Amino acid sequence: MTDLHLRATVEDFLYREAELLDRWRLPEWAQLFADDGRYLIAPLGLDDPEHADPEFVLFLVADDRTRIGQRVARLMKKGAHAEYPHSRTRHTVSNVIVETTDEARVWAAANFITFRARNREIVSYMGRTYYDLTRSAEGLRIREKRVCLDMEILAPQGGLAIIL
Repeated sequence: MTDLHLRATVEDFLYREAELLDRWRLPEWAQLFADDGRYLIAPLGLDDPEHADPEFVLFLVADDRTRIGQRVARLMKKGAHAEYPHSRTRHTVSNVIVETTDEARVWAAANFITFRARNREIVSYMGRTYYDLTRSAEGLRIREKRVCLDMEILAPQGGLAIIL
């Protein structure tokens, strides 16, 4: 695969992920993760959130594949008051970079802004996401998605009920 083709493949994958999140197709989004996939949101204020280890630092979210499925199931229920009715979101992905690659994996990064409209209020989250992607017969799958927010505090955003 040429560098340009790989970059286009990674960009398409990330854009598809954003679309699934915006359309609240969370069960399909969860299927983008490999069986050993992890979804991480680093805590605010770290000097090097890209390399922080959730074994030693308390992350805002540190989900394995099972917890991702549980989170999705909760968010899809009407009883999930933090997200019912669902927020309207727009995930914007930019500055995609394929950092390194080998036969089985691709490491990429992208900037993001997520806009969330709920209860007549619009809030935004911004940062950089680091992806460890694995190649499979079905295409790319996420081994790790690490969200590093470029924010000092979550207020007025409040919690992170939505998936970044």
